[in-house]
Amino acid sequence: MSDEIQKQPEAQPEAQQGADQAGADLTINDLNAMKTIIDIASQRGAFKPNEMVAVGTTYNKLSTFLDTVAAQQKAQQATAPAAPGA
Repeated sequence: MSDEIQKQPEAQPEAQQGADQAGADLTINDLNAMKTIIDIASQRGAFKPNEMVAVGTTYNKLSTFLDTVAAQQKAQQATAPAAPGA
C-alpha cells in the first residue's frame, strides 16, 4: 500500500478568476497602447541596457502582429460587400 496522498486541484481564488476574465477583454487598441507605452518608456530611458534586447524583441513582435492584423482588417474591408442603401 502506498502512503501517498493524491492532491485535489485547488479552486482558483475569485481574484484570479476575475483576472482571467479581464485578460479575455484585451483588444487591438490595448495592444497599440502597449506599443506606445514601450516606445515612450524607451525614449525616456526607462530600461537598463541589459533589458533592451528583451524590450526590443517584444516591441518588434508586437509591431509585426499589429501590422498583420491591420492588413487583415484592410483586406476584409476591401472584400466585404457594400452595405445596402450605401
